[in-house]
Amino acid sequence: MEKLPAQMTVIGISKPGSPEVLVPETRPVPAPGAGEILIKVAAAGVNRPDVAQRSGSYPPPPGASDLPGLEVAGEVVALGTGTVRHKLGDKVMSLVAGGGYAQYCIAQDAQAMAVPPTLSMLEAGAIPETLMTVWHNVFERGALKPGETLLIHGGSSGIGTMAIQLAKAFGSKVIVTVGSQQKADACLKLGADGAINYKTQDFVAEVKTATGGTGVEVVLDMVGGDYIERNYDAAAVDGRVVQIALLGGPKANVNFAKLMMKRLHHTGSTLRPRSNADKAAMVAAIEAKVMPLLREGRVKPLMDSTFPLEQAAEAHRRMETSEHIGKIVLAV
Repeated sequence: MEKLPAQMTVIGISKPGSPEVLVPETRPVPAPGAGEILIKVAAAGVNRPDVAQRSGSYPPPPGASDLPGLEVAGEVVALGTGTVRHKLGDKVMSLVAGGGYAQYCIAQDAQAMAVPPTLSMLEAGAIPETLMTVWHNVFERGALKPGETLLIHGGSSGIGTMAIQLAKAFGSKVIVTVGSQQKADACLKLGADGAINYKTQDFVAEVKTATGGTGVEVVLDMVGGDYIERNYDAAAVDGRVVQIALLGGPKANVNFAKLMMKRLHHTGSTLRPRSNADKAAMVAAIEAKVMPLLREGRVKPLMDSTFPLEQAAEAHRRMETSEHIGKIVLAV
């Protein structure tokens, strides 16, 4: 193994604000503690929570790095005590609680996964946060079953494009909402059964038409706001609405009689504050159920764009236009 440098380049948040507050700085290379590994980062995924953290609305959990970045791929270059899953030189991809926008990043041994040969390192950097979010919310919380229909809001996002592929791979139907014909085409190409342009169509009416009036069994929603009550209208009896973000606002006036009349479940989650044990359990389930699909090349992240680490601000600008289709990744 090469000798590790003492210092590394990272992208820090100089103060809460717009993308230009993301600036390169020099920090010591961290040392892995018990149960941790040190990854020499090849690629770091860019996610909406990074944007929220940068703007000051999503502080990192206690003990996490103050640097943005929730998923990385790279090479294992140092091991903490008690690590059993990975060894020096392994190519891994991992969820991290922060610190991904850096040349080196600490990860939990139990949360890192081997990169399948079907994926490039850039693609691998686009997977962990997205895959874990989709797996837990669509399949564990939403309990999507074969033959059921999933409605995905923001179908062309990194999470949306992963959710389309997984739901189809497990034998479900998929309807997405998108904001342009180009995004609709991208989702249909990935296997979505229907795409609704929310700017020109009423998604509730379109869902009813597409499902013969019954509605969808599961809704994956990152919008919130006035979508909350509309999701109840679009859902089938005994449907599950899963909230993963609130881009349209955290508050709404909702007629909760609809929840009772249809016996709906409305649940939600965020990944970052979950315990390491919870995350390790998700990784174990993904390795059993989803990794075979990745190894066979049946599922892979749809890549929108790649930026050098030093241009993290440009990557955030791209995400904030909402023009991206699929994942934005930093190449380190």
